Amino acid sequence: MDLNLSGKRAVVTGASKGIGLAVAKSLLAEGCAVHLVARSEGVLKDLALQLNEAAQDRVTYSALDLSKSENIPLLLDASGQVDILVNNAGAIPGGDLQRIDEQKWRDAWELKVFGYINLSRAVYKIMMQKKSGVIVNITGLAADRLDTHYIAGSSANASLNAFSKTLGSNSFKDGIRCLAVSPGAVETDRLVTLMKTKAAVEFDNEDRWRELLKGLPHGRAAKTVEVADVVTFLASERASYLSGIVVNVDGGHSSRGGAF
Repeated sequence: MDLNLSGKRAVVTGASKGIGLAVAKSLLAEGCAVHLVARSEGVLKDLALQLNEAAQDRVTYSALDLSKSENIPLLLDASGQVDILVNNAGAIPGGDLQRIDEQKWRDAWELKVFGYINLSRAVYKIMMQKKSGVIVNITGLAADRLDTHYIAGSSANASLNAFSKTLGSNSFKDGIRCLAVSPGAVETDRLVTLMKTKAAVEFDNEDRWRELLKGLPHGRAAKTVEVADVVTFLASERASYLSGIVVNVDGGHSSRGGAF
């Protein structure tokens, strides 16, 4: 299926690893030019060199901290035209209400919540001028499977889902679509590290970490490419009538009870 993405320019935040990197690769495979954004200059430089071997210089990057809104104009100056924005940057620490104090909560939300909102606002203005564009926000299943021990993350993802639905419900008047993709557990380096630590405690053997995922659909976490391909489809003209929705990529996990 031709997604008609060739020649489009995408900005992907949190693109140095995990879901963000997988999204960048998926968009590149469909012919997009992709501007990577993350904090680490060295990692981004190496990635751009590697990806451009096959992408024919369609990969550029900006090493910026998007929790600081003053960096957004710098990003937009470097990225040029934006047809597709994928907001993905940010990781929120676990903890209950007493463990996550005000400063930790604010610091986490500056990137994962306000970073998404502020960049969307800036990019939306650009997209309005050409009456065309797609914004995809990567949120997370904690928005639906609420966890008191991940209270800042559950609240953030629920807020971003509502933001995406609200913005996308009326953005069509400006020729723009906005959606959210909400993954369940995804086999990123971060998840593997967490599971290995837990397996070392529970089984005295970190190599048994996959056993901790047996309760998930298919007995495993999602692969990053499984999330990325959904994002790429939603960003394409093949999904032109989709806006103001949240697509869960969780194997059905959000529709059933039980623990992780």
